[in-house]
Amino acid sequence: MSAEIVNLRQFKKKQARSEKEKQAEQNRILFGRTKTEKQLTKALNEKAEKAHRQGRIEKDEGGE
Repeated sequence: MSAEIVNLRQFKKKQARSEKEKQAEQNRILFGRTKTEKQLTKALNEKAEKAHRQGRIEKDEGGE
């Protein structure tokens, strides 16, 4: 049974770099958009929300 010898300090540093890279990738996705792209997304979301609200059936509270 021979195991690979690993320097724990180097392993921890490599793991920390990997975590930082994952966070950076997420930030690029979330914040790395142009103003026009943000406005387009906002407009599409508002349009979808409006269409969703228009399809609702209002219940009559009077009960008659």
